[in-house]
Parts: sequence; C-alpha cells; structure tokens
Amino acid sequence: MDVEETPLPGIGVRRELVLDSGRRVGIVIHRDGETELIVSKLDDPDACLASIPLSVQEAATLGSLLGGPQLVAQLSEEHRELPGIRTIQVPLTRNSPFAGRSLGDAHIRSSTGASIVAIARAGEILPSPAPSEELRAEDVLVIVGTDEGLAAAAAILNGS
Repeated sequence: MDVEETPLPGIGVRRELVLDSGRRVGIVIHRDGETELIVSKLDDPDACLASIPLSVQEAATLGSLLGGPQLVAQLSEEHRELPGIRTIQVPLTRNSPFAGRSLGDAHIRSSTGASIVAIARAGEILPSPAPSEELRAEDVLVIVGTDEGLAAAAAILNGS
C-alpha cells in the first residue's frame, strides 16, 4: 500500500494512505513536532472529517498498536505449520518488575522456553532484541513459544 507524502508549506508534511473505501487516513507532522491524526471526507479528499492532535507518546503508542498485530500475524503465518507454536503480543505494564531493566534480566527463554522475537516501541519494531536491550513500560513484546511458555513469560514480565 502506498503512502502519499504532501509538503504543506509553512506547516509541515502530510502523510496518508487511501483506504479501500476511498477515504484517506493519515497524519500531519507540523514543523514544531506536533502530530495530528487526520481522516478525510469521503466525497472531498482535501477536506478533513476529523483531526485529532496527538502527543509524541500517543502517536508512538498508536503506531505500536497498529504495527504490532501485523508483525504477530506474519509470525503466526510463518509458524502455522509448526504444531504447538504460537505468537502473542504482551504489553509491558508500568508495574512490570522489568520496566527499566534489560531483556536478559527477565531470563524468559531459559525459564519458559519462549522467545521474545521483537519489541514494538514508539511506532517502531525492534527485531531480534539483544539481551542488553532495555525494556520500557508500554513496550509491546512479541513472543513465540508453546501455550505454557507464553503464559509463563507473560506472568514473569508483568509480575503476576
């Protein structure tokens, strides 16, 4: 799917995609760093139906929410023919004992057999994170393993 980028002189840049319905959805990134989520009117793609200002954290979280499921779907498809192996997303809560600590400190693979294969953070995907990668509250961890391993990993990561 193509993303159209339009310079907005004196304002910033608009990036949007055209949905199957014909409506345009995107963001406006202002020169001062502010971001808006925009939705066009169906009958006039240059007119805005909705414009929602987003903080940097809100924009990053929205990006993670939208990108994480695609990664999980892709990994799930790749593991489809491996019986007993699944892929899940685990949001790291603010109360996690591992927020602010390294991935290696959690000992997920050695204690559960599950593997953290990616971290969705601030709208970006960090594939194959190193044990030294610092985990942050609101990271979304993509984990591959058995049902038992996944449940145990989620419990460890969120202190349950």
